[in-house]
Amino acid sequence: MALSLAVAAPMAAAQARPAPSPPGCGVPYNVYGPFDYRLANQQQRLLVENAHFTRGVETLTKGATGPFGHDIGYTLAVFPNHPRAIGTMARLAEKQKADPPSQADMTVECYFVRGMNFAPDDLVFRMLYVDYLIRRNRPDDARRFLDYVVTQAGDNELTHFNAGMLYADMKAYDQALVQAHRAIALGMTRPELRTRLTQAGRWKDPEPAPA
Repeated sequence: MALSLAVAAPMAAAQARPAPSPPGCGVPYNVYGPFDYRLANQQQRLLVENAHFTRGVETLTKGATGPFGHDIGYTLAVFPNHPRAIGTMARLAEKQKADPPSQADMTVECYFVRGMNFAPDDLVFRMLYVDYLIRRNRPDDARRFLDYVVTQAGDNELTHFNAGMLYADMKAYDQALVQAHRAIALGMTRPELRTRLTQAGRWKDPEPAPA
């Protein structure tokens, strides 16, 4: 899925709290923040993003205040679960063929782990980590984290849909089908997951509800 999960709209104002790094993972957090990106207000977001996570930084085409690793790392220090920043850091590591990337404080995986520790209920961020693990040929780890996401998804059709897409990425089609049926039952109308399962020859219509 290339770190491009569908996301829902953010919620209201954020409260700062510590965002400790895992052992051996470098600088823990900034003087400003850290904030949960889902809850941060527009002023908090723009203060950081207009200076450090510009369009040029996000596309890795033009730096802002310094090297890409510095600006993206600063963004993740303030917002440890910033979904676009973590994706950009992962792409930077791939582009530079270096992990940690130049001028970043820690490895990409450390940024992921710190973000999950900071916002353990952020299932979108966890699924971005699952995608990262899949693309690094770590299916057992990816499956373990994705199975956990499913247990926490409740009645969120978008989470079930995204989980199904990730299961399909792993060719775990039985689990992808379960998630597709669940998402549809909850109101999901997007066709991509059903299309993928159909193309793989694994789509089945849901069983009719008991009379």
